[in-house]
Amino acid sequence: MTVHRTRLHRHSTTRPRSTPDAQTSWRSIEPAVGKKLLARLRSEQGDVPGWVLITLMTAGIVVALWAVASDQIVRIFENAMAPFLGGSL
Repeated sequence: MTVHRTRLHRHSTTRPRSTPDAQTSWRSIEPAVGKKLLARLRSEQGDVPGWVLITLMTAGIVVALWAVASDQIVRIFENAMAPFLGGSL
């Protein structure tokens, strides 16, 4: 079976459909795969130093931008919020 653009074409050399035995064997494999996946997820400690680095770099970028363009950032924010607050900014 192949897909061309939006049409689905079947070839005469298609694989036979799975037999009940094949489905039964897959079902017997599923619990083992699930157990392995759960064990791996539980053992995952995460990349804490990476997240700390990303957070600090993001904060540094924000501080640098704020120092350089604080007046423009405040003006952009006020202009964006004015229609919602009835121009009270």
